Amino acid sequence: MNDRRKIAVVGGGAWGTALATVAARNGHSVEIYAREEQTVEAINTRHENPSYLPDIALPPELHATSRIEEALDGAEMVLVVVPAQTVRALARTMKDHLTEQTPLVLCSKGIEKSTGLFVSQMMAEELPDQPLAVLSGPSFAQDLARGLPTAVTLASADAGLADRLAAILSGDTLRIYASADIVGVEAGGALKNVLALAAGAIAGRQMGPSAGAAIVTRGFVELRRLGEALGARPETLMGLSGLGDLVLTCSSPQSRNFAYGAALGRGEDLTQLKLAEGIYSASIAARLAREHGVEAPIIQTVADVLEGAVSLDDAIRALLSRPLKRETD
Repeated sequence: MNDRRKIAVVGGGAWGTALATVAARNGHSVEIYAREEQTVEAINTRHENPSYLPDIALPPELHATSRIEEALDGAEMVLVVVPAQTVRALARTMKDHLTEQTPLVLCSKGIEKSTGLFVSQMMAEELPDQPLAVLSGPSFAQDLARGLPTAVTLASADAGLADRLAAILSGDTLRIYASADIVGVEAGGALKNVLALAAGAIAGRQMGPSAGAAIVTRGFVELRRLGEALGARPETLMGLSGLGDLVLTCSSPQSRNFAYGAALGRGEDLTQLKLAEGIYSASIAARLAREHGVEAPIIQTVADVLEGAVSLDDAIRALLSRPLKRETD
């Protein structure tokens, strides 16, 4: 590749490792920052990440470090791939190791629970001079790392920057569409996590595919209404980072949010399950809907169930007993 770049990937989990793998296969020099020394050792010596991405052979050129300053040194682009609730603290750690020209591509999906801010808004508060972009869309880390075809959206307020970053990160198996609608891309990515919890609970309760289709379809109505109220463009919410991501996340146990909802529906112990970002986003999404006067009964119900305000069975009955209305009202 003639356009070889140094790319830092901050986050050694499944999605960060998958993105780093694709970038390395595309010929870029890629450095992963991971907190766990065992992850760093596995990537550097065995070319694998068994804790987060088992059974995937990583490119031998891929390098990992537990020193964030080493990962960021000389980076021409930084992919931030950590849970949304940790982004603000990470930004403060990164601050002294970035140049103002280095673009940050935010790959986390969620809403900060304490403030109601999307990831880009948190980062803009902490690093106001940094060029920002967000990447989101229907994608599972395993699929991407295995080289299966994947398409996502990358958005930046600077349309030219979005085009350049999309071109650099795209490859034979990863197609990236550029956008200028940061709010739309982030709203879709965050809200679909909440709705995937509902879809998983329906599946876990064995309520059938008809109920599953209904919850996804009516959930998308809520996603679209709330997203538009927050400033998203309708066409973005209908695209990869909105409807596309919702369909994927609500249809497979590969999704942590769907898997968490399914376990909830089956009445299982939830304490040992992997992080599901929708757990943190549900209450703030419900609050945002109320503040903007958006009717979002599914999002509100998910928040109520997670907070223990209502049982799952009572929540399902309440949704089914809502007054009848025209579908487009």
